[in-house]
Amino acid sequence: MDMHIHPIKAFNDNYIWTLINKNNKQAIVIDPGQSAPVAEYMQEHGLELISIWTTHHHFDHTGGVMELQEYFPMSHIVAHSEHGVEEDQTIKDGSTVSAWGCSTQVWDIPGHTGSHIAYVLDNEGRKHCFCGDTLFSGGCGRVFTGTIEQLFGSFKRINELPADTLLYPAHEYTANNLRFALTIEPDNVVIQQALAQAEEQTAQGVCTLPVTLEHERAVNVFLRVKEPSVIAGVQAKMALKDEEPLTVFAALRELKDNF
Repeated sequence: MDMHIHPIKAFNDNYIWTLINKNNKQAIVIDPGQSAPVAEYMQEHGLELISIWTTHHHFDHTGGVMELQEYFPMSHIVAHSEHGVEEDQTIKDGSTVSAWGCSTQVWDIPGHTGSHIAYVLDNEGRKHCFCGDTLFSGGCGRVFTGTIEQLFGSFKRINELPADTLLYPAHEYTANNLRFALTIEPDNVVIQQALAQAEEQTAQGVCTLPVTLEHERAVNVFLRVKEPSVIAGVQAKMALKDEEPLTVFAALRELKDNF
């Protein structure tokens, strides 16, 4: 179907991903931390908000939900029972939601939070994964109410998607994440090139997202924990008890926390 996916900017670096059906001028928003930017975008483009989806409970992803439902009383809230909103449709791993007939699978991808989910939408033979704060371009989310083991498992699950899957993280953290990645893999030319592009886009106020999973496999050190260059880069900064992927992943998260 003729669907457009647009990032509405919120706060300093949030993106509220917006699915737009060009045929009927309806829209679905994901993780509206603020209501005003969404309401303004809907009015400016003559769109009707029909549904609101959330990935996790943090306020910068849910803060605008109830106000938006007041503005658009026919909108349908889709959320996990632990997301802290008054959902109309309660979802969990294995649930299915629909975007104008396009099937969207709900996946548990905990770690950043214990009840973090992703929406994996199929449209015209390509998958679109709205992954909230679990995976960022070049990085991953901090561990809050989840565990590092859960986050590692979520990365493994996302990495099973087709290479051409488009990933839609909820923050503009790309350049900072790639700067960190270069402290681990300073000779990775793909990361060098990606950082130069991300810095140019960010300076111009241009969104660096979405990105393909194939791209992330080349630049995201949290997806590259089996690579000798990543293991060596971590070992140059801290001692590892072993070289198991989870051990390397946890060490990377600790190093990024202090970057």
